[in-house]
Amino acid sequence: MILPKVFIHSQCKGSLRVVIGSDGMVSLAALRWLADQDASFVMLERDGSVLATTGPVRPSEAKLRRAQGLAHSSGAALRVSRELIRRKLAGQEQVARHKLLDTSTADRIVRFTSDLPTADSINTIRLIESQAARAYWSAWSTLPINFPKNDRGRIPDHWCSFGTRVSPLTGSPRLAVNPPNAILNYLYSVLESEARLAAAAVGLDPGLGVLHVDTSARDSLACDLMEPIRPYVDAYLLDWITQQPLRREWFSEQRDGNCRLSGSFAVRLSETAPIWGRAVAPITKWVVQQLWSTTSKRTSTDLPATRLTQTYRREAKSTPSTPMLPVAARRENLCRGCGKAIQRRSTNCAQCEIEGATERLVDAARMGRVAARSPEARAKHEASRRRHAQACTEWDASAQPAWLTSEVFSRQIQPLLANISTSAIRLRIGVSRWYAGRIRHGYRPHPRHWEALGELVGVALGK
Repeated sequence: MILPKVFIHSQCKGSLRVVIGSDGMVSLAALRWLADQDASFVMLERDGSVLATTGPVRPSEAKLRRAQGLAHSSGAALRVSRELIRRKLAGQEQVARHKLLDTSTADRIVRFTSDLPTADSINTIRLIESQAARAYWSAWSTLPINFPKNDRGRIPDHWCSFGTRVSPLTGSPRLAVNPPNAILNYLYSVLESEARLAAAAVGLDPGLGVLHVDTSARDSLACDLMEPIRPYVDAYLLDWITQQPLRREWFSEQRDGNCRLSGSFAVRLSETAPIWGRAVAPITKWVVQQLWSTTSKRTSTDLPATRLTQTYRREAKSTPSTPMLPVAARRENLCRGCGKAIQRRSTNCAQCEIEGATERLVDAARMGRVAARSPEARAKHEASRRRHAQACTEWDASAQPAWLTSEVFSRQIQPLLANISTSAIRLRIGVSRWYAGRIRHGYRPHPRHWEALGELVGVALGK
């Protein structure tokens, strides 16, 4: 029996099970059942640490692992490292240019990429990658992070921007102190677990890397394989934080300032695992081909299986092989005001939409009052008043028809004006829209307008 705190379950063959946290237990019978289902098992901490991974057991590719161990002496390590970093920098350049809209940073990354073909050692490749990363992440530092309006009073100031990838707690990306970096760390951990499973599935040793140095606490080859996919993860996060707000309840802050993800939110991020698994598969296949090319006495019929991409099976069926590019995972559309889930094309829920409309009307009224007090507006208003005052002075009351009295206007003409549009009244007698609206709602205008208004509503007694 499996009794984890959080468990993602699927009935299909070859599926992935992700446990988040360390509460609960896993029985041997459960692990046996996972093996029968050809399924993988991943255990993650909520800070993004990979605690354990298991995958389907297959015979080891001895010749391939020997080539992996001799990769540095055969030249394959340098060739593979150069290509992995080239793909990573190309992805970072695309993110900087098309997502961050930072052309200068994108051009700097292109210049670093142009130095890769002449890099004659892995240390030089690492230096180029680190210089490009410094430029790349500097473009992220001022990126604003949005939260619903109702959550902003409970958000620390340093949560409102992306900041730096280096945590003040560790001097490295580990133990992030704000939400976007915590999300990125967790997604990278999910990607790392997929890269580890991919390496094991093709018969490679996940711990024997070519670019990352060997350490006892890291699967270096898994870290190598995930390098070209990191920009895809970055783009996924960037699309999220620029299009949707983050909710305060998804995160908690430890006493030392470490930002942690809630269990339910970590589950949502874990659902992206199949996306990163599909993305890392062709990378792993290419690395296998590079290592296999260094083995002796290889033949066309003695090639490593393409378990991840199923290339040989599709070729046997005359099915075209298509690149396995990652597809963006589904994200909830959240209200900008309260943060609850809403329909995809909306920006606010019904309640927050009303509040927002009220605020916009108040702002519009304030802007209107400011505009009405400007010198240009005051001069225009005074000229209009002088014009109407002159018209009133020059008006001859004796020219008014005898039948058009005050009583006739009040009883026969004024009630009918309620059915006439404000624009029609304004155009008929040459007054402002505001004054025409008052007339339409019962205000009695100057007598010089009575005859024109009577004609407008069709009242012409005495004719």
